[in-house]
Amino acid sequence: MKPPKLFLLSLYHRQLMQASLKDISKFWIAGINYKKADASTRGQFAIQSDQYSNLLDKASANGLNEVFVLSTCNRTEICGFADHLSQLVDLLCEQTAGTKEAFLKSAYVKNGYDAIEHLFNVSAGLDSQILGDYEIIGQIKTAVKLAKEHGCINVFFERLVNTVLQSSKAIKNQTELSDGTVSVSFAAIQYIRQNVKRIADKKILLLGTGKIGKSTCKNLVHYLETKNITLINRTEEKAAELARGMGVKHAPLSELQKHISQADIILVATDSAEPIILLSHLEEQSDKLILDLSIPYNVEAEAHQLAHVTLVNVDQLSKLKDETLARREAEIPKAKTIIAEHISDFMEWYEMRKHVPVLRAIKIKLKEIHNNPLFIPLSNTAHTEEKIQRVINGMAYKMKGQNRKGCHYIEAINEFIATGTN
Repeated sequence: MKPPKLFLLSLYHRQLMQASLKDISKFWIAGINYKKADASTRGQFAIQSDQYSNLLDKASANGLNEVFVLSTCNRTEICGFADHLSQLVDLLCEQTAGTKEAFLKSAYVKNGYDAIEHLFNVSAGLDSQILGDYEIIGQIKTAVKLAKEHGCINVFFERLVNTVLQSSKAIKNQTELSDGTVSVSFAAIQYIRQNVKRIADKKILLLGTGKIGKSTCKNLVHYLETKNITLINRTEEKAAELARGMGVKHAPLSELQKHISQADIILVATDSAEPIILLSHLEEQSDKLILDLSIPYNVEAEAHQLAHVTLVNVDQLSKLKDETLARREAEIPKAKTIIAEHISDFMEWYEMRKHVPVLRAIKIKLKEIHNNPLFIPLSNTAHTEEKIQRVINGMAYKMKGQNRKGCHYIEAINEFIATGTN
């Protein structure tokens, strides 16, 4: 006795409703970047570690279990699944100094497939302020790692981020998009080289020894061939460790004023929510070049009013162009092709992933049917598992080519019943 089709469809829809499917139309990315928001505005929405932890905890409490935030010197964007975009925007703005209105005024919004493509472009450095800036990869890894620790990265994001990283690695290895040394930290070195004479005679103070600070220190030593550098960091041990490795000096934060007074060039690569170098630090001092690589700015804005201070920020540095960037622009089509291939692979996985709950449901139902004498006369059960798996494999193949899940559901049951006594 075969089960009626309406009954089977009812089973199918019940199983489908119970399954937890990830609806790609609910995947959102909202953010601001250098294209529409200046560094001052971006600074209002920069996320520090404590803010990020609070945001992720609140996301989980609100039932948003797939969320992460990417916050760099040229962007802040929140990525996640939500019924409404406002859920994510509210989550971000509640943890920042900026208002929701200010955020939306300069924000870009990506949804579904467009959000996926955007993340691939960002990871490749195609959307960076300096084209091909490979530092973004480390920042993505850090953001996702923290989100995972808070339980905000599940199967979809795990697969998406892994594919994004694979794509970025392929672009790095197969194109020249990131060849040459061009980043915000290196742009600072270029600026010094072009605007400062007798660099070897200049005393350099570098504040901050995080990722950008380390990169800046290495570039100072390698490209400007100077070790007349003093490092200061909030945690002195980190400054001391980097100083030993690079053969430069370090000092405690308590001696900040002393070293500001002595320095000719000051580079600021800290991540403080408030300015580290104040107007009062710079008054009645000698001529100084200050390069602020921080977002938000970590040099008090009024400092630029001082006649003896030249203050340059990240947006100004990122406008520097050279032949390296020209070569990178020629590599964009190759990078886009690699991205398209990886997105295609991800979307194929996503489409098949959508079928998993149905395939599981039909497998359970086939076992129930096998054990129910009303549907199939009991016969040789030695090959039952093999028969069920063969039916499931056939159903999966058909579902991959045609979007007829309910019909495939019925076909699978009918096929199993038809072979039940064989």
